[in-house]
Amino acid sequence: MNQRKTLNQKRTRRIARTRARIFGTADRPRLAVSRSNRSIYAQLIDDVHACTLAAVSGRETLKASGKRSKTEVSKRIGELLAKKALEKGIKTAVLDRREYKYHGRVRAFAEGAREGGLKI
Repeated sequence: MNQRKTLNQKRTRRIARTRARIFGTADRPRLAVSRSNRSIYAQLIDDVHACTLAAVSGRETLKASGKRSKTEVSKRIGELLAKKALEKGIKTAVLDRREYKYHGRVRAFAEGAREGGLKI
């Protein structure tokens, strides 16, 4: 049980380290990415007013797309979020990858958002 606490503390420190450099505004919101074993979630956050401007999850594309790899779903989610952001007039964002490395599903998500027209 003591080891689990230290793992959570390490995770919290990694999150705090990346979050300390990132701050979202209404013009350039924070693009927070979170992933689970099954899905990926993302939201555009305005830290000045503490509100979410747009949000998407992997469940939205899984219903429509059928069988796909988690990386492909992540890329489609990035494109979907970019589309929602452009509809609201948001053209740029700051990527908040939390404790995850810029690799795999997080990277596919960011590339999908860029291909969708969002400047990260």
